[in-house]
Formats: sequence, C-alpha cells, structure tokens
Amino acid sequence: MLNAAFFEQVFWGNTVKSYCLFAAILFLGIILKRVISKLLSKLLFKLFKNFSQQAHDDAFVALLIKPIEVFIQLTTLYLAINQLQHPLEVAVFHYGKLVGKVKISVPVSLGDCIDRIFLFMIILSVFWIFLRIIDFISHVLLFKASLTSNKSDDQLVPFLKELFKTLIIFIGFFTLLGFVFEVNVLTLITGLGIGGIAIALAAKESLENLIGSFTIFLDKPFVVGDLVKVDGVEGTVEKVGFRSTRIRTSERTMATIPNRGMIDGVLENLSLRNSRKVNFTIGLTYETTAESVRRIVTEIEAYINSHEGTSGDGTASFKSFGDSGLIVEINYFVTILNNDTFLDIRQEINLEIMDIVMRNQSDFAYPTQRLISDRPLTTDAEKEVGNDATD
Repeated sequence: MLNAAFFEQVFWGNTVKSYCLFAAILFLGIILKRVISKLLSKLLFKLFKNFSQQAHDDAFVALLIKPIEVFIQLTTLYLAINQLQHPLEVAVFHYGKLVGKVKISVPVSLGDCIDRIFLFMIILSVFWIFLRIIDFISHVLLFKASLTSNKSDDQLVPFLKELFKTLIIFIGFFTLLGFVFEVNVLTLITGLGIGGIAIALAAKESLENLIGSFTIFLDKPFVVGDLVKVDGVEGTVEKVGFRSTRIRTSERTMATIPNRGMIDGVLENLSLRNSRKVNFTIGLTYETTAESVRRIVTEIEAYINSHEGTSGDGTASFKSFGDSGLIVEINYFVTILNNDTFLDIRQEINLEIMDIVMRNQSDFAYPTQRLISDRPLTTDAEKEVGNDATD
C-alpha cells in the first residue's frame, strides 16, 4: 500500500499527488469527451425542438459534437494543468518609454501564458459552437423553405446565415481582445468611429456590393433558381451573398458577379418570359418561281401557327434577294419553356419546312460560282474545266 508520504514527495516543483490529479483529470476528459458532448448536444437540442418541428436531432448532434468535444478537451486539459505549479519565468513583455537607460517591463509567468492561451482557445470553441447553432437553424429554415413554392425564402436564408455568422465572428473578435489581450474595447470602437471615413473609402466597393445585396432582396429582380442573363453571362442563380451572386452557366461553370453589377447592368430574367422566340432565314434557289415562293411562305406560316407548341402569331415572308438565293425570313414563339421540349418543337418545325420546300419544286440555296466565257469551248478538256467551274 502506498502511504501518504509517497504522494507528498516533490519532483520538479510539484508533488506526486499533483501529478496523479493531472493524469486522472486528463484521462477522464479523453475517455468521457464523446459521451459528454453527445449529452450536451441533445440537451441543447431540446431548446430548439419546438422550433425545428422535425426529427433534426441527428443533424444537430452532428454539427455540435466536434466543437463541444474540443471545448471539453480544452477545459479538462486546462483543469489538469492547473493542478501543477509553474514557478518558471519566461521572456518578459516590454512596454512604455525608456527612463534614462532603463526600460519598464512586466514579467509574465509560465502559468499566466498558459492561462491566456487556454482562455483564447476556449473562447474560440464557444463561438464555434454558436456558429454551428446558426448552421443548424439555417438547415431547418432551408428545409421549411423547400416545402413552399416561394423561392424568395430559399434565397433569404443563406443570406441571413452569412449575416449572423459575420456578426458572431465580430463579437468573438472583440471578446478575445477584451478578455485575453485586455484591450479596452470601447476605446477601440471609438477609435474605429474616428477612422470610419477612411475605412469606408477603402472598402467602397465592398460596401456598394453589400448595399447591392440588400437591393436584390428588396426589389427582387430575381430569386435563387431563376435563369438570368447579365453582362453576357447566362445561367441559373445558385446563391446571393454579401459581395457577389453565383450563377451556374450552361457550360456548368460557376460565374461570380459582384452584386453591384447585378443591379447596375442590364439584367434579363429569362425565367419570367412567357415564350421563347425563334428567328432565322432560309435561302431558296433562284430557279424557284414566284408562285412557288408564295406557296412556300404561305404553307410555312400556316403550319407554324397551327402547331400546338407555338403562340399562333408566327410569320414567314420573302425578305430579299441574296447573293446565292432568295431569302425567306421566319419568326415564331414557342410557348413551352422547358428546354428539351423547346428543342423538340423547333426540330419538328424545321423538318416540316424542309418538306414544304421540296414539295413545291424548290431547293435550298448554297454558295455557287459561275464562269462566263466570251468564246465557245472547243476541246473536251476545256468543256470539263468549264463544267467544274460552273459547279
């Protein structure tokens, strides 16, 4: 049996009892951190249970278990280290002015350094927990938003998430300055107010983009999921943030456009259109008679307007005389906005136009050249060259 005298023996400035307490606390913290973190997560979830109204406890625990584990581990490690004495003096922190040849200094013990380091880490872990709670709240709100037909809430939730997380980060920053570095926060904020003009000028573009994001939410020229076109970029809006809007283009790339550009430029919300326009021209050979041209444009226009996928106000007309053929212009609107269906309708109409042209003893023109000679071709070789040139 170990007697009390053994635990009172001193090694490197600490008793054996202190070392045993250090090891016991550290061991319990490592063993129980996962269990305690799950219990604390479930306890915190009870505060949000009525808010979630769904079985989101697994998501809540998954978000909080890691930061709570870090918090518990840091706390137990801090308690364990505090069982030991720290008599050493480390490098001193110098401040103030020189008085003669003497510089005023304040000695800092090893224990003070450890206390400040752990306080810094513990405060970080606490605010990490707050950030994860915001992630959970946004997760629940996004789930509720997905159950509604209104897309504005799908766009608002990520924005509010970033807003509140930014506020938490700022609060955490000033908390660290006040408690760890003992900075007078009120004096610092007052100093920031005096230099606010300089900061505003330096962050002019960022502020403009932030104001642009609020303008987007208030004016609602588009919402997440809309197909838009701005500054030559066309794609689907995926996210509206503080500084920029992210658009997934048709090439599956991600385009990031500053919010100021989204509201200052010419923006087309293609999702709000009620039809899609098709406009193109075809060329008929010059051998086509006037009567055939009349029948072709009449039949094309009649077919387009009778198609169930068009708006019924399409036009086909003989436009001009081209370099290689007679130009016919065709315009119509497809009322079905689904892209795959739109492509099918356009293809169907194009194939019918080909049939109409062929049925009326005409053909499509293509670039040709003719060689006209002043003398008749005599030899077979000249005739062959002439035929090739005509073709």
